[in-house]
Amino acid sequence: MSDFATAIERLLTQIHHWDERRWRTAPAGGGAGTRSESVQRLVQHLADLGAEAENSPARPVPHLHDLVLRDQIRVLADDILAAGPSAELLDRATAVTDEVRATL
Repeated sequence: MSDFATAIERLLTQIHHWDERRWRTAPAGGGAGTRSESVQRLVQHLADLGAEAENSPARPVPHLHDLVLRDQIRVLADDILAAGPSAELLDRATAVTDEVRATL
C-alpha cells in the first residue's frame, strides 16, 4: 500500500464515525476553522491533484453535506491512484492529507 493510500485510510478511520454536530461545532486545530471547513479544503485539494494527475482542468467540488465528505475523499483518492500519478504528486497528496488529519 502506498503512503498516500495509508494516509487516506488513517484519515477515514479517524472521521468515519463523526456526526453532523462534530463536523460543525468542534474547531479544527491550528485556527483552520471547523472540521468541516478543513476537510472541504482537503477535498478540493485532492480534486485539484487528481485533475493534475489526469492532465485535465481543475474544477470546483460542490459541498453536498458534511456526512458525504468521507465518500468524496474515498472517490478522489481512488481517482488519484487510478491516474498513475508521479511519485512527487503522491508525496504532495500524502503531505496535505497528513497535515489536515493532524489538525482534526
